[in-house]
Amino acid sequence: MSAASRAPQRPNSTRTLRSRAVRIAVTAAAAALTLSACSSGGTSGGGGNTNFITGSDGIATVGKGDRAAAPDLSGKTVDGAQLDVADYKGKVIVLNVWGSWCPPCRAEAKGFEKVYQDLKGKGVQFVGINTRDASADLAKTFEQEQGVTYPSLFDPDGRLMLRFKKGTLNPQAIPSTLVIDRDGNIAARTLQALSEEKLRKMIDPVLAEK
Repeated sequence: MSAASRAPQRPNSTRTLRSRAVRIAVTAAAAALTLSACSSGGTSGGGGNTNFITGSDGIATVGKGDRAAAPDLSGKTVDGAQLDVADYKGKVIVLNVWGSWCPPCRAEAKGFEKVYQDLKGKGVQFVGINTRDASADLAKTFEQEQGVTYPSLFDPDGRLMLRFKKGTLNPQAIPSTLVIDRDGNIAARTLQALSEEKLRKMIDPVLAEK
């Protein structure tokens, strides 16, 4: 076979390799998005000036004097009402980021409602942030199926999550749960689905603070 007849094969081979590389990159990106969008666990760190410590149980905590203030978290709820988390200042707030499409969120929902019912008379307020649902109707159906009665802000684009400053205990996965102290500062965070036992373990120290 002459050199001239072999020459056209090289561009085809190059295009094939490039096409494979593109497919691999797209697949990897999709996998990373899936993991970050809905996972039953997560990682966090305490380096730099973050001042938080992550325990072996995956719960990160900050000492009372080193806590960052929670950002403005206000807007329409899943039910269409107006809600401002700052109105609950003076209470311990449990903030749960969830989506109706997220299996770990479904696994923890009934336990969250049970703990909410147990503690709401003791100065604890639960608030959800529903994110990445295409419509509020999907979120409302989820709440009805799981028996969730506390309010949830409707945040389909994740804009509320972006208000948390880097280097603080910010939500980085779905589900994420944060505990905000009576002064409106972020005391604890976890990036995983929680059992009732772990949720109570996360809330109790902040509730006990004077």
